[in-house]
Amino acid sequence: MRPLSTSLGCNRGGSRNSSMMHLLVLLAVTLSCHCCSNRCVCSSQTVKCQNQDLVAIPSSFPTNTKIIFVTGNNISHISSDSFPTGLDMLTDLYLSGNEMESVGAMVFDNLPNLVRLDLSNNNFQTFSDRALPVENKLQVLNLSNSFHNYSRIDVVLSVLQSGKLHLLKVLDLSNNDLLILPDDAFSSLSNLINISLQNSSIIAIQNGTLKVPPLRDLDLRDNSLRALPTTTLEEFSLKPGLSLWLAGNPWRCDCFIEEMLLWLKNSTQVMDVQNLTCADPEALRHQPLLQVELSQLKCLGKMEGVLETSYVFLGLVLALIGVIFLLVLYLNRKGIKRWIYNIRDACRDHMEGYHYRYEINSDPRLANLSINSDV
Repeated sequence: MRPLSTSLGCNRGGSRNSSMMHLLVLLAVTLSCHCCSNRCVCSSQTVKCQNQDLVAIPSSFPTNTKIIFVTGNNISHISSDSFPTGLDMLTDLYLSGNEMESVGAMVFDNLPNLVRLDLSNNNFQTFSDRALPVENKLQVLNLSNSFHNYSRIDVVLSVLQSGKLHLLKVLDLSNNDLLILPDDAFSSLSNLINISLQNSSIIAIQNGTLKVPPLRDLDLRDNSLRALPTTTLEEFSLKPGLSLWLAGNPWRCDCFIEEMLLWLKNSTQVMDVQNLTCADPEALRHQPLLQVELSQLKCLGKMEGVLETSYVFLGLVLALIGVIFLLVLYLNRKGIKRWIYNIRDACRDHMEGYHYRYEINSDPRLANLSINSDV
């Protein structure tokens, strides 16, 4: 047990009842103060259980604990049994790097004053939308590097859309495979002011995704954004106090980025605008976006691709027509053969008539007969 610094000294002349009262107070304090786990270090209301190969959260903590570090262990699952007793003074909980895959229901119900929760560097497969109590004080949530398959985005959404994060101000979703965020991803986070989506493989931002939160800081660096649509630029412009970070994206400098280029040259919201460069076409690669002129933005590469697609489509249509034609011929082969024979017979009769007339005209003996027969 961590030593208590409580002094119960009394005057020699004190009454027996006063001494008994002090003993009762000492006993109550002793019973209410849980022991510090032998694999943890407890000091100044902070508990550290780091890199101890733990497979579960320690069963007890001192009741006056404010900060807990249980990091770098092998805790694959946490449930309502992970924090069985109330820790009313706990404000900071760090559970990063535990190879955690599952967060069950009511895990944090006994931590009513939790403000900062770090669940980064895990590998979540399931995350209950009932993990947090309805009435909670969570303001900072770190889920970075914890979702390594874009198909698991529903797991993220179940947390964000639970309706229980109404006080959340800071959200870290960096280093995940999110790909595309739905337009209602942050709709219930009415107090969110800081989002980090850095290096999250994002290829597009849906219309309305960033409309609801009163954002002040948005980090979109090192994703796969090629251009920002006009609707997204309008959403940014409606938040004049918003600061953006956009460097490290493979911007495609063609005619489709024209609106974004004009916006960049007139906006002061992008903090790292000097670091934004073109990824393609080849002629503009590595050129800063602010140095690109509108006359340099061409769509030739795009049009060539459209033409190639058109040619391929035309070829497929012609091939399909040819196949249908051959199929019709095959199905009507007997009728077509009969028709060909009839034409052949007709041509033969016609040619025989010509041949007969020729023989008559060439024989003088038959010429008069032919004339008389005509008369």
